[in-house]
Amino acid sequence: MKRAGLAADDVLPTLPHLAPPWPGRRVAVGDLAVHVRDTPATSTAAEPALYVHGLGGSSQNWTDLAALLSPHLDGQAVDLPGFGRSDPTDRYTIGALAEWLIRWIEHSSRAPLHLVGNSLGGTIAVKVAATRPDLVRTLTLVSPALPFLDPRRTLQGQLLPLVAMPGARQVAARMLAGIEPEDLTRRVMEAIFADPQRVPDQRLAEAVEEMRLRYTVDHYIDAYLRTMRGLVASFLRAYLPGEGSLWQAASGVAIPTLVIGGRQDRLVDTRVPPHAARLIPDSRLMVLDGVGHVAQMEAPRRVARAVVALLAEVAGAAPAPAASRRRRSSRG
Repeated sequence: MKRAGLAADDVLPTLPHLAPPWPGRRVAVGDLAVHVRDTPATSTAAEPALYVHGLGGSSQNWTDLAALLSPHLDGQAVDLPGFGRSDPTDRYTIGALAEWLIRWIEHSSRAPLHLVGNSLGGTIAVKVAATRPDLVRTLTLVSPALPFLDPRRTLQGQLLPLVAMPGARQVAARMLAGIEPEDLTRRVMEAIFADPQRVPDQRLAEAVEEMRLRYTVDHYIDAYLRTMRGLVASFLRAYLPGEGSLWQAASGVAIPTLVIGGRQDRLVDTRVPPHAARLIPDSRLMVLDGVGHVAQMEAPRRVARAVVALLAEVAGAAPAPAASRRRRSSRG
């Protein structure tokens, strides 16, 4: 493990104002329709990348980071099965979601690509990189939801009784019905951001609209709870002997990796990113002060500089300034 580098700020485009979420489309992969947002490159030298969101999130979580990286990465951001606008699936274990992501990468014919995952997306990305290193060129993990060293240190630990109780879906549905989308969105922002005041009004309004969609999708609660159960099961399995441990998978990742954590993360034990970086052989660690669970949303420019530094290190060349490249508006 070593300290993550930061590319110079001028390798990123100057983005004077916020852009709306990148346009999406539905793609059939087998019998499942997947929603994907393309974040096209602004340079012919850009390389393919795939962004994977966290539990309860969506491809919309990558709007700002993808815009900043567009001179360097030709991105796609997918909605995981059952989330965003993707169809639900029958299996929500971490292994099953990793298998699904592998199928998506193979279907897209863009490998090897740069894989970027946040929270649950980081967990899945670790499994993919460990299982199919031929598909991944670099790995970036933002607050990866790897096994918590102490669930009591996180807000996620408060959800464990709900996940375990009989009739959890009905209980969750009643709870959801009693909260307005605007209120629930604000609660989510308070949980994932170190400082919710940093959320621009435009991004807050977009998040509310996406939350309204969840109220109308019958499978959303089921997908959330079953994925949470799969995540908890993977945590428990990590501390048992034999194969199947997420920590074992992390130690087997042979890909150049960047691990990013927020020192004010309320959803993942803040000791997890450093532990993951220690286990992954070729890793770089960056822990951000004043940042919570979604550094790619709360500090996108700093995260982008760390990603570009990783890309340059792997390529063995210094990144060129982006000032002369075509720009697209988003948050700086």
